[in-house]
This record gives sequence, C-alpha cells and structure tokens, in this order.
Amino acid sequence: MSIRIVQLGTARAASEGLRLGTVRKPPRGVPRAEFGSRDYYDVWFPNLAPTTELMAQAKAAENASQWAGFVRRFRAQMAQPDTSRVLDVLAALSATANFSLGCYCDDEAHCHRSVLRELLAARGAVID
Repeated sequence: MSIRIVQLGTARAASEGLRLGTVRKPPRGVPRAEFGSRDYYDVWFPNLAPTTELMAQAKAAENASQWAGFVRRFRAQMAQPDTSRVLDVLAALSATANFSLGCYCDDEAHCHRSVLRELLAARGAVID
C-alpha cells in the first residue's frame, strides 16, 4: 500500500487507487462528470494546494532563491493545525490503502507536490 505522487491528466497506474486533486481550480473545459475518466482526479482536495497568492509566487520563481521562498511559505501553510492533521491522516492511510495525490504541473521539482512528497515522507508515509 502506498501513496503515488502524480501529474493530473496522465495515465493511471494499475494499482494507483483513488486520485486526489491537490489543486485550487478544476481542469478547464472538462465536464465535472469526466474528471475521473480523463485521469484528472476522483476527489478534489484543494486543502493541500497552495493559496492563490502562493501559486503566483511559485509560477513566478525564476531562480533557486525565489523557489526556496515559495517552499518556505508553502511549508508554513501546511504546518497549520488543520492541514498538518490532514497530512498525518494521509501518511497513516498510506500503510493500508493505495491512493495518489496530484497537480497539473509538468515538472514535479518545481511544483508543490514535491513539497507534499517531502512532508508526507517525514511523517512516515509509504510513497511509491
């Protein structure tokens, strides 16, 4: 059992399980009834997405220092009690269920899902 960190809209792995969309906005031009069948997500979970302001900062990051600033602020957002508890629950569930978390970004290294991966791993999550 494990968590997969994925790019939304890509083909699903055979044992991927439920796909959670950790994004602020649904995919444009896709009917809600088709989100799952088009490999976006089964459940929208914006609680684990950066705020709109932070997303703008991440997209504007042109160097390592600016990206580090985004990561620092996103980690602070994820350290808030409600969000931190969500991460704890997901880490615990990873020992008993297959599921995935994802975002639209092409490059995981410059996407909040890379930070989610680190935060979940630090909590002992099983990550595929």
